Amino acid sequence: MRIGFALPQFGPLAHHPEDIARFARQAEELGADSLWVGDRLLAPVDPIVGYAGTDVIPPEFRAALDPFTVLATAAAATERVELGTDVINAPWYPPALLARSLTTVDLLSAGRLLVGLGSGWSPEEYEAVDVPMAERGRRLDECLDALDAWWTRNPVEYRGDHWTVPASHVDLKPASRPRPPVYLAAFAPAAMRRVARRADGWLPIAVVPAASGAPDPVAALAERLPGVREAVEREGRDPAAFDAILRVNPSADASVDDIATTLVRAEREAGIQHAFVDLIYLGKDADQALDLVQRVLERARAS
Repeated sequence: MRIGFALPQFGPLAHHPEDIARFARQAEELGADSLWVGDRLLAPVDPIVGYAGTDVIPPEFRAALDPFTVLATAAAATERVELGTDVINAPWYPPALLARSLTTVDLLSAGRLLVGLGSGWSPEEYEAVDVPMAERGRRLDECLDALDAWWTRNPVEYRGDHWTVPASHVDLKPASRPRPPVYLAAFAPAAMRRVARRADGWLPIAVVPAASGAPDPVAALAERLPGVREAVEREGRDPAAFDAILRVNPSADASVDDIATTLVRAEREAGIQHAFVDLIYLGKDADQALDLVQRVLERARAS
């Protein structure tokens, strides 16, 4: 299994952006296979929708660094690791701006970019970017079309109901050919249909340890993933070429053994070949986060 880790982008780690390059370089030296960013904009005081089924927003979300800048910093500091987004909230961005940023990171990293996109869940964040949240699904579909055009054609032109790219010369294309792989995060039925129809892979999540009364996340993934691949096949696509990268979200009281056991079980029981660990609730500074990286890798690879 390839094992990655989230870059120091949120919470206490975000207050020390000078450590991003060192974290990325040393995580690569320790044997990490990938490094990841997410996309949080703000933490509402009185949220309409809380995080992960709760009524609140975690205090760690009050500090968030720009994902593209963090990823570009990591690209310049590393040579081998893949660089992923899980996820960029695509409907927030005009596709031309998103394509330019992602292309730049892919070129900086010599083709190591994994593009993970989603549609977000916070009404206040949509309000802040002046995009109607009710349009997020349609905007995501158009964004996927526009990105494909930007990356594979020249001149580029796209015209949709929400986004337009006038016919333009775009000579810079990603190092990944024909384009970087695009993964989608999804849970609702309509979003899962989009995954089957359009994505190169799916981005599921496992919360560790599972909340009281919640189903075992690895068992649930092992049960659901075959159905996702069947849906891919019904769309006339090759299920063997369809990927899944698991995001492991440890809570503040998760142990290294909890994390490592989840990684090992995900490979053995669900066939997951690539996963990454988010350290937002565990890392207080870069040194502590790197210590966790080392211990998780050692424990998971010894099993």
